[in-house]
Amino acid sequence: MSVAGQLLVLQLVVFTVVAIVAGVLIVVDERRETDDATRRAVTDVAVTAAAFPEVAEGLLAPDPTAALQARAERIREATGVDFVVIVDLDGIRVTHPIPEQIGRPYTGHTEQARAGRPFSETYTGSLGPSIRTIAPVYDDGGELVGFVSAGVTRQRIAENFVRSLPGIVGLVAAGLVVTAAGGLLIARRLRRQTLGLNPDQLRRMYEHHDAVLHSIGEGLLVFGTANGSPRVDIVNDEARRLLGLDPTEAVTFDELPATVRDLADAGEVRDEVHLTEERILVVNSDAVRWNRRRIGTVVTLRDHTELRSVLGELESVRGFTESLRAQAHESANRLHTIITMVELGRTDEAVAFATEELEVSQHLIDRLTTAVHEPALAALLLGKIEQAAERDVDLTVTEETELGPVPSIPARDLVTLVGNLIDNAIDASQSADEPWVEVTVRQDDSSMFVEVADSGPGMSPDTLTQAMQRGYSTKSEQRGLGLALVAQVVARHGGTLRTEPSLGAMVVAEIPLGSRP
Repeated sequence: MSVAGQLLVLQLVVFTVVAIVAGVLIVVDERRETDDATRRAVTDVAVTAAAFPEVAEGLLAPDPTAALQARAERIREATGVDFVVIVDLDGIRVTHPIPEQIGRPYTGHTEQARAGRPFSETYTGSLGPSIRTIAPVYDDGGELVGFVSAGVTRQRIAENFVRSLPGIVGLVAAGLVVTAAGGLLIARRLRRQTLGLNPDQLRRMYEHHDAVLHSIGEGLLVFGTANGSPRVDIVNDEARRLLGLDPTEAVTFDELPATVRDLADAGEVRDEVHLTEERILVVNSDAVRWNRRRIGTVVTLRDHTELRSVLGELESVRGFTESLRAQAHESANRLHTIITMVELGRTDEAVAFATEELEVSQHLIDRLTTAVHEPALAALLLGKIEQAAERDVDLTVTEETELGPVPSIPARDLVTLVGNLIDNAIDASQSADEPWVEVTVRQDDSSMFVEVADSGPGMSPDTLTQAMQRGYSTKSEQRGLGLALVAQVVARHGGTLRTEPSLGAMVVAEIPLGSRP
C-alpha cells in the first residue's frame, strides 16, 4: 500500500475510533443529564404537591384515599410523571396509580423526609426501578402529617433516551463522512507528491540513492529550480572534493565555478573538459524530465588529473610489523585526545601531552590528579562521546565517575586504558538494536577501577584471555589491538582485568593505587 493509502487508512481508523469514543461519551453524558433532569422534575412535582393544603386536609380526613386518589391522579396526568403516591405517617400508601397497591407499605426511604427534607433516590418499587422524590406534608400548624412521592420509571426514561439516539448517531456519522472526505483529499495530494510509492519503496529508494551518492567514484551534482532560479539539490562527497567545496556545509549555487554553473541550463553535454585551479575535470550533463517537463539537470565530474587510483594501499599496510600496528592503534587515541584538548582551549596541556610521547620509556607512571579534571582524560571522554554519537551509540559517563589524587599513572596510560576499552565497547555494542556504552572511572581506599559496560554479547573469561593477546580481535577483521594494549597497561601497574556480566557486558580494570611498574 502506498504512503497515501496507509495514511488514509490510518486517518479513517483514528477518526472512527475518536468518533465512536466521542459518541459513547455523548451518550453517557446525555444519560446522566436525562437522569438529572428527571430528578429535578419529580422533585418539583413532589414538593409542589406536598404544599397543597388539600393534601394535608385529605391525610387528616376519615377516608384519605377517597379524598386524595382522584387529586393524585390528576397531578400525575398533568405533570407527566409515572406515579404520585401519597403516604401517611405510618408509611402506608393512601393513593397509587394501581388501586391494588393502596393500603400497602410504601417501598422506599422516608427517613430524610421525616426530618423535613425532600429526598431523591433511584429505587425499585411496585412499578419497577424508578427515579423518585419523597417530600414531607405539613398541616396548618406545622405538624408532619404524611408524605408525597413522585417518580418516573427507568423504562420510560430509557424509551425517551432511545428516541434521542438517532440524532447522536447521525451527528457521529456526519463527522465520519466529513473526516473521510478530508482524508481522501489529503491522501490524493500525498499520492501525487510521493508518486504512489509505499514506505518500503521510498526507504529503499533513499537507501540506494544515499549509497550510490557516497560510493560512486565520480562527482555528482543535481540542479533543480526554486522560484525560477537554479539551485543545488545534491552534491556528493566526490564532487565536493573535486570542486574544493566545504565537506560539511550546504553548497549554494554561487559557490560553484562559473563553468559548472553554466551547465544548469545546458542541454546534453558529453566529455567536456573543465579546468579548475587544481584539477582537470571531464564533465557530462543531462536534463532530467518528468511528464515532458524539465525539472533539473544531472552533472557528473571525473578527475582526469590522476590516471590511476591508488588501489595498492591495503597491500602496503600488510607489510607493517605488529609493533607498528600497535603504535598506530595507540597513536590514534592519543591524536584524538590532543585534538580534543586543543578544541577545548587547553593548548598548553595538549603540547605537554604530545611531548610526553618522547618520555614514555623513561616515565611510565606520573602523578594522576583526578579522573575528570585531568585534561587528557576529560578530553578523551568528551571526544569518545561525540565519536560514539556519530555511530549511533549512546555513550554515558556515569555519575559514579570520580577520581581524587592518586599515585602517578601517566595521562598517556589513562588514555590507553580508557580509550581502548571504550573503542572495543562501541564496536561490540553495534550488535544490539539500541547500542549503548556506560563508563565509570572510580576509586576506593586501595584501588582505581575502570568499568566499561556495553549492550554487546559480552566475552567469557577464556575469550578475554585470548583477546588480551597482541593482534587477536573478536571483530570481523583482524585489526583490533585494543584489549591487548589495555592488558599491557594493567599489567604494568600490577592490576587485573576481568569481565562481569552483571550489567550487559562489562569489562573491569582494577589497578592498585600507589603501585609501581
